[in-house]
Amino acid sequence: MCLGIPAKIVSIEGEDRAKVSISGVLRNVSTDLITEPIAPGDWLLIHVGFALSKIDEEEAATTLQQIQQLGANTFEDELDSFKTSDI
Repeated sequence: MCLGIPAKIVSIEGEDRAKVSISGVLRNVSTDLITEPIAPGDWLLIHVGFALSKIDEEEAATTLQQIQQLGANTFEDELDSFKTSDI
């Protein structure tokens, strides 16, 4: 199963990249699809190395909670995918 997973921006890495963190894992992701301004501390919905949308902290927390409720394996599978999806 592939899900969008919330990640917090740690730093902006150029015009179309950001370094994000989820559960302590840092990855660079593409921000090509994001049309609004982003900054460190913002939350993004990430899928296979691409930021799909900017989300607020409440939505990020809710989404993470829902993913974890799907089961530990689902969250761990998504985290494993995130670990290998560096752009």
